[in-house]
Amino acid sequence: MPFENSSKKPNLIYIFADQLRYSSLGYAGDTNALTPNIDAWSRECTDLCQTVSGHPVCAPYRASLLTGKYTTSTGMVINEIRMNTHHHTFADVLNENGYETAYIGKWHMYAAELGNHYDPKNSFIPKGRDRLGFNDYFAGYNFRHEYQPGTAYYHLDTPEKIYYDKYEPDAQTDMAISQLQRLSKGRKPFALFLSIGTPHDPWVPENVPAECLERFRDKRFRLPPNYLPHNDPHADDWAKLSPADRESLPDWMRVYYAMTANLDDNMGRLFSAIRNMGLEEDSIVVFTSDHGELFGAHGRRAKNIFYEEAVRVPFLIRWKGRLAEGAARDFVFNTVDIMPSLLSLMGLPVPKEAEGENLSACIRGEADTDRGALMMCTGPTAVFGDGNEWRAYRTKRYTYAIFKADGLELLFDNQEDPYQTHNLAEDAAHAQVAANLKTRMLAEMERIGDTFENNTYYQENWVENRLIKRTATLH
Repeated sequence: MPFENSSKKPNLIYIFADQLRYSSLGYAGDTNALTPNIDAWSRECTDLCQTVSGHPVCAPYRASLLTGKYTTSTGMVINEIRMNTHHHTFADVLNENGYETAYIGKWHMYAAELGNHYDPKNSFIPKGRDRLGFNDYFAGYNFRHEYQPGTAYYHLDTPEKIYYDKYEPDAQTDMAISQLQRLSKGRKPFALFLSIGTPHDPWVPENVPAECLERFRDKRFRLPPNYLPHNDPHADDWAKLSPADRESLPDWMRVYYAMTANLDDNMGRLFSAIRNMGLEEDSIVVFTSDHGELFGAHGRRAKNIFYEEAVRVPFLIRWKGRLAEGAARDFVFNTVDIMPSLLSLMGLPVPKEAEGENLSACIRGEADTDRGALMMCTGPTAVFGDGNEWRAYRTKRYTYAIFKADGLELLFDNQEDPYQTHNLAEDAAHAQVAANLKTRMLAEMERIGDTFENNTYYQENWVENRLIKRTATLH
């Protein structure tokens, strides 16, 4: 049942890593992973094991998370543009229902220009609507991924840079624990969002603690089974691999897994703190990620594609005594579904303009659904340009996708072909499956006003000086 006792609403602790794929965690079966704390904690959680990132890029994911809307309705069609503030957001609902909010970490929705990440005009998010309703404690920065002390910093309520005195994820976890100690003593229910930058690249030894890297000294990292020696012709410049990149893939993976091990260390500390503060029964705790990473799979690196390595992310949710422990739910859970589902679990109203579905009954195990997930790419990762756009529809078993540039259609049976190496779109035996998924995908696109435009359409009609002015639903 939803939480109905208005005098004691549940807290929310929402932790999300950056570029952490589902398949790189020990509980998901990765033998290279060293994630004992997350693995142990997963056994106390409900595991939403078919969670996908509806637009597997940093800023589009964050915009959808905080609005419950698809990219074509948030307008965050690429990275490095500025969010329109005329949305009824997750934090707005929390404020309206008596919550205190706290946000720590990467924001990535307040760009004034491409790059120049260390200039406060890009890294500082001022108080007010640009924080999308996070009106209380806000220790954030817009975007960067150098994590060492002396380089990594954040802002509070002024453009002044406050430098971390230790490895950024370690310091951010300290900050989160400190805020939980403060918030737990208050009278209000609270919501803490912790946005950790790792294991996002650059994957160089200097960007991870030496002790964590040492744990992987004897590990052997191999190219993925679906590695391709040539670049995907649909890839943008962020996804292409140079010859030097290809030679570096095993070394990159070593640093990536070391970053993930450090993340696990910190999650162990955070989970212990939640227990020690007696917050378990009063708090919904989520551990997830914004998107994954390909490491050469399908001839690509990075994200921004419908393949499993990019879209499938962990989503562990715990509410002691109210959600099942050690249970796996295999309904498909999309980014746009997170806000309406969590608000409903908390007994809070869902904004009528949210486009995701309230799947709280499925989380509780009281219902199931065969509903799939509409996934999308509306352009290159961080510049405007045509040729990379796609739409996809993923169900429990299949992924159907189509590229706009050349009309190429793809269909994968993820159950029989988990590495998605056999395109069944032209297979007569699967024609009905492909047609059905395409019909379902087009119906969802029509519902939200997505007309599958070229990326430069958005540049010409929606975005002015990197500020989102209009969207499919915001005029």
